[in-house]
Amino acid sequence: MNYSVGQVAAFAGVTVRTLHHYDAIGLLPPTARTPTGHRRYTDADLDRLQQLLFYRELGFPLEEIAALLDDPATDPAEHLRRQRDLLDTRIARLQKMAAAVRQALEARTMGIDLTPEERFEVFGDKDPDQYADEAAQRWGGTDTYAESMRRTSRYTKADWQRLKAEVDAWEARYTALVAAGTAPDTDEAAALAEEHRLHITTWYFDCPHELHTCFGDMYVSDARFKAYYDGMHAGLADHLRTAIRTNAHRRAG
Repeated sequence: MNYSVGQVAAFAGVTVRTLHHYDAIGLLPPTARTPTGHRRYTDADLDRLQQLLFYRELGFPLEEIAALLDDPATDPAEHLRRQRDLLDTRIARLQKMAAAVRQALEARTMGIDLTPEERFEVFGDKDPDQYADEAAQRWGGTDTYAESMRRTSRYTKADWQRLKAEVDAWEARYTALVAAGTAPDTDEAAALAEEHRLHITTWYFDCPHELHTCFGDMYVSDARFKAYYDGMHAGLADHLRTAIRTNAHRRAG
């Protein structure tokens, strides 16, 4: 089959004028023409156009694209593999940029006003606001959320350093507890669950046992929270939920 210049322009999302230019510079001359001189493009031409547009999107100049496409040592599959690798690299870079922007926006929303250097110094690759959107969606209109915003908006760099040190120390001890095979309904596990609750109460908002139990359930039911805690040690999310329930039951009793 072959296609008119208008059809190809519609397929590829480019203008007819662009296709005329590619023809004029020898980058994409159509394989055939009608008796009246109108351009007709084959499937092979469309394959070349696709590769051309991929390279153009990746920022290659037209002269370099022509050299790449006309290289007799490179087959179409090799072009696709090269473009895949280049796109993967660009996607990874853009994802990192998007994550940085998102974290900066979330930090502003949560009231954390640290310079980039201070944020890296305090948190490293663990962002304290990675669940800020989730918190806003679930509790944005509540007094609990308002209290958390009020408190964190006043924290200094030293405050965040102390908060982070507490989190790291607790995570290390709870991971060791799980790794040692300690059951979640033991005194040791319940004591660490109580520390977890008190940390929330101290730094963010009042967290009674009923609310803490809801959090424990969320750590298992929400895939993001489960991945975070299970990333510390396999099965830790479920272990922590049971420890939180055990602690709440004992305190109520």
